[in-house]
Amino acid sequence: MDETVDARAIRKANTKERIKLGYIMALLCAVFWGAWYIPGNLSFSLTPFTTITENLTVSYGENVASLMEAVLITGLNALFVVLALLVWCIGLGKMHEMKRAIRELRCCTKYYFLGAVFGGPVAILGSYIASIFIGPGFSAVSALCYPIIGMTLSILWLHQKMSRRAKAGLFVILIGGIVIYSMSLYSDLTSGNARVLGYVGGLMAIVGWGIEGAVAGKGLDVSEPDVALTLRFVMECIIWWVIAIPLLLICGVPILSGISGIFEPTTFFVLLMMGITFGLCYVTWYKSFPLIGVGRGQAIGSLYGLMAVVFLLVFTGAFEASYVVGAIICIIGTFIMFTEPADNLESLRSSDETKEA
Repeated sequence: MDETVDARAIRKANTKERIKLGYIMALLCAVFWGAWYIPGNLSFSLTPFTTITENLTVSYGENVASLMEAVLITGLNALFVVLALLVWCIGLGKMHEMKRAIRELRCCTKYYFLGAVFGGPVAILGSYIASIFIGPGFSAVSALCYPIIGMTLSILWLHQKMSRRAKAGLFVILIGGIVIYSMSLYSDLTSGNARVLGYVGGLMAIVGWGIEGAVAGKGLDVSEPDVALTLRFVMECIIWWVIAIPLLLICGVPILSGISGIFEPTTFFVLLMMGITFGLCYVTWYKSFPLIGVGRGQAIGSLYGLMAVVFLLVFTGAFEASYVVGAIICIIGTFIMFTEPADNLESLRSSDETKEA
């Protein structure tokens, strides 16, 4: 009897430690994710990107030129994230694990590839498009509804359970998203404003990051988080630098004219900071999924919206009241989920019989 009680106590203590670490990882993700918007926003105003955009505007118009700028910066973001993650894996001594994962790539390639597609050309590109056409403040909070997609897929595909409290939190997050989008969307749609492309970018971020989280949750069943993440960004680099950008060049779009300017000290430093902050954001994001589940990891990580608004206000002075209101509502939904009892998270699978909050 005593041994049974001791085993239960040990299991309960381990569960609490796992949940605590999962929440810490998700919160750190929010901090790094919010910080990423500073170098991400600054990059648009630096050479060679301003020069490339001006040159493209002459031939293709302002909107197309801005989209090409977003494509280029997204591709460079992936490249610098890979550099940061390789340093991270070397520092942790995980290159041997990476070699093993590469040798057995067939069993997990589809997860890395899907994560790269939905995370890069959909979510990250969408976030940059939202930043260019509407502004970094909107870009930072526009994707706060992505946990709804992630949680839905985690239930239907990963068979992870969701309590009534988690459902309530997601409903509040949805209301916050409606507030964020409804403030100016109608007037922009009726006026034919190019800002509409920014809303499309925000929706791309919601869908892309929501799906990537579910894909990552599945992929992490067969691979180690740090290695999985590095290979996911390697595949994104292949998408941009072996497929997408070469195709644009073949079609005659001079998207790389003057690209050597990225080695100018200020530009290179901003790109480096972009890679480091986003790399660490993804490291902590992926690590939270096996610990507290995809939906909860995404929901807590969505605190990045508040972090980004604060960072942008401090460093750039950017402020939009409607975005802040929507972000606060989303954060309330996040804390509803955050206060879920630890007993509900002892097992993440829906087949386990656990009481609901």
